[in-house]
Amino acid sequence: MEIEKKLQTKTMQNFLRAILALQTEKEVLAFLRDVLTVEELMEASRRWQVAQMLAQDKTFIEIQERTKMSSATISRINYWLHHGMGGYQLMLKRLS
Repeated sequence: MEIEKKLQTKTMQNFLRAILALQTEKEVLAFLRDVLTVEELMEASRRWQVAQMLAQDKTFIEIQERTKMSSATISRINYWLHHGMGGYQLMLKRLS
């Protein structure tokens, strides 16, 4: 799958390079906290938690109860986990 055209900009490239320059969890969190709201960060971390749980074959009900995410959001994450850009799969493999 190819990256959307609107994400292929110099601004995005600059942003990605900034992320790649970060060296510790503390640096990543500090940078992301400056860029995102607390709610956006929490939402992203819960989406990652959902992807991990889906990869462990947890049921949607189990995931909903634990994460408080809607079934629609879990379904979207499940779609991207299996049919997306491969980012979830890459990170699951690297961190396993």
